[in-house]
Amino acid sequence: MRTIREFLNSANQTLSTVVPDDTVYHALTIMAERNLSALPVVKNKELIGIISERDYARKVILKGKRSRETAVSEIMTAKVVTIEPDKTVNDCMAIMTDRRIRHLPIATKEGEMIGIISIGDVMKVIMEEQRFMIAELQRYISG
Repeated sequence: MRTIREFLNSANQTLSTVVPDDTVYHALTIMAERNLSALPVVKNKELIGIISERDYARKVILKGKRSRETAVSEIMTAKVVTIEPDKTVNDCMAIMTDRRIRHLPIATKEGEMIGIISIGDVMKVIMEEQRFMIAELQRYISG
């Protein structure tokens, strides 16, 4: 099973973040431009939250707030679960399933955030590994 570090090395990912004082509108603009559905919120290089499309829908739209006037810190999810890069993609799946989350920031033991993995990324890796295993088994059976 691939590690998160191996995924990051192959994903060629550029990490996008926002700060707590940014407006929700600014965060949404970044998400739209980069085709993302969540952004880590950092302060002094420390991960302090995450803002997602779900946060926007539930905490801005449904509450009648204005995205150009609302700070990211007002709607972000502050209790963020992270995973270390040496864990496996299966570890990601277990955490995401258990916690019912779609995005998992990747951080070193020292707390430095180095990336983020989505449930779509996890499923893609798992499907690739299953395809490889099936091909190997077919080749073995065929002789």
